Amino acid sequence: MPINVLFFASLRERLGKAQASIDTDVPLTAHEVWQRSSGGAALPVNVLVSVNQAYANLETLVQAGDEVAFFPPVTGG
Repeated sequence: MPINVLFFASLRERLGKAQASIDTDVPLTAHEVWQRSSGGAALPVNVLVSVNQAYANLETLVQAGDEVAFFPPVTGG
């Protein structure tokens, strides 16, 4: 099973895609998932990460079959 990667808001616009899929036989950190799925694009400052719809950090290990989402910080008013 692949890792399903989702990009939201300005990240989706910046990368030109809403999602990606990564095949792997070994666990990856969320940061490694970003590197592979973004084509090596620099990771913007303060990007939020979720793994399986729970907040995570860039060092969180991700397994095949997991869903990883990257989104910019949310502001409210």
